[in-house]
Amino acid sequence: MAYALYQIIVILLDVLWWVIIIQAIMSWLIAFNVINTYSDVVRTIMVALDRITAPIYNPIRKVMPDLGALDLSPMVVLLAILIIRQAILPPLFGLV
Repeated sequence: MAYALYQIIVILLDVLWWVIIIQAIMSWLIAFNVINTYSDVVRTIMVALDRITAPIYNPIRKVMPDLGALDLSPMVVLLAILIIRQAILPPLFGLV
């Protein structure tokens, strides 16, 4: 039962990892005008990704200093996911 819970948590962390990566790539493509937000599909995807990640980014943005246009909160979240997945979860579930 514990291993099944471990696998579910790892899958959820993997999904969150890819959501953050996709959001970052899409924001770069929008910033460099490769894709535009006039498309309904692009706008819908960006709004959905923002609604998924905003509750995770907001507490980090409150703590981190304002760097202007540079937002490092996705990198902080990715680092936290990596630490949780590789350093915290295995000993917690006795998989070391």
